[in-house]
Amino acid sequence: MRKEIERAVELIQTKDPGSVEQALALLQNTIFSFSMRVCGQREDAEDTMQEVLLKSVPFLPKFDNPKALIVWLYKVAKTRCLMSRRKSKFAPKETLSLEELMPDREELASLSSHPEGTPENALIRRENARRLHDAVQKLPPEYRLVLVLRDMEGLSDEEVAEITGLRAGTVRVRLHRARLFVRRELANGSRSRTQRQAAKRARQSEAAAHARQRTCKQIFAELSDYLDEELDDALCEELEKHMDGCQPCQAFISSLEKSIEQCRTAPNEPPDPRAAAKLRRELISEYVRVMKDAVRQPAAPPDRSSAF
Repeated sequence: MRKEIERAVELIQTKDPGSVEQALALLQNTIFSFSMRVCGQREDAEDTMQEVLLKSVPFLPKFDNPKALIVWLYKVAKTRCLMSRRKSKFAPKETLSLEELMPDREELASLSSHPEGTPENALIRRENARRLHDAVQKLPPEYRLVLVLRDMEGLSDEEVAEITGLRAGTVRVRLHRARLFVRRELANGSRSRTQRQAAKRARQSEAAAHARQRTCKQIFAELSDYLDEELDDALCEELEKHMDGCQPCQAFISSLEKSIEQCRTAPNEPPDPRAAAKLRRELISEYVRVMKDAVRQPAAPPDRSSAF
């Protein structure tokens, strides 16, 4: 659970306007950062942050559990983001094919013979944040949402399932394909033309390459479960046995790990300080009004099964 949300709940429970303003600042940062990652546009993220917090003010004092609050806020922000996201002529297609996300022989050869071409090296490049942002935005919305919640916001599979309304198994499938997509985008962006040409010269014979590719693709389909320690012992042993003797697979899983880590360590983007301060003043005024009304007539608790 994010420390910001835990601290926000503590501050809200004091029911002191000054402490509540500090809590709102924490919630602003959380909602804006999440919205930027899902929406991709600052204007959409600002609109989402404002609408979510304005509608949340009457219910905030009712939350004494950080998990309940974060799930509810993300659920509301998710609905607003997906409704308002600006359409683009470059909008991604709606589904990701696992087959299309698998590396071909050329990429496998490049990964094993040119490890510096993996996303690991991209971590030290200046355009790293932009490349990651672009890769995430190319994901179809339903895959982007799962990746952002799971790898960038740090929620569990169960929390993501509750927010999205998906089954846990569907969350795992979409997460894995989203990770493979982002890995491919980052890897392709870091491979130079010289490296791609060298990879072509490094191809093995057709028969051997096809045989290994089929085996590797079967392994790749289980990698996210393996990295998240969700794979059962028998399959885990089989995967590790295969990787011990397969240099391309070792290079591929290394590049996937680096991509996941890059998502998990991506910095949060804060809202504009002046606009955020102005919004907090409006929210505090609304909070004080709501608290006065509550003394006369207690507000009903929020419906956590819906997103407004």
